[in-house]
Amino acid sequence: MKLQISTWLQNLGIACSMASLFTLFFRITDFAWVTKSVYYIPVFFVVLVLLGLVIAEDVRKAFKKIFWYEKRKVQRPIWQVGVGFIFFLAQIGTVMVFSTELTQPELGGMPLFLVIAFMNAFIMTVIYEEIFFRKDQASRVS
Repeated sequence: MKLQISTWLQNLGIACSMASLFTLFFRITDFAWVTKSVYYIPVFFVVLVLLGLVIAEDVRKAFKKIFWYEKRKVQRPIWQVGVGFIFFLAQIGTVMVFSTELTQPELGGMPLFLVIAFMNAFIMTVIYEEIFFRKDQASRVS
């Protein structure tokens, strides 16, 4: 059951990342009319999240093949990076689509929302690992 929830959360994060980045790209082009909002939620974003959920599993499997995840002796580091990257992109995309006013403040030349998203992604990855990283995987890693 935990593995199914873990996979579902990863797929949701991938779908959210893809939808928010495409919505952002359309918003800054001449096709901004596509991103009309209903109750501050872009309709285009909702459609892309639903489409993203359909292909997210294939995207996840493709990345596993690209990085030879199954062939690695120690899978834990690449698993942590992958999950952390999903959290990071989902947070950045969500901020850029729904709260663009938060993208302005800077900390040493870097937008503050990037720093906060990185710290959140790190903490969320640690918590996620404690909940979903299976014990039999951990025993193989050691």
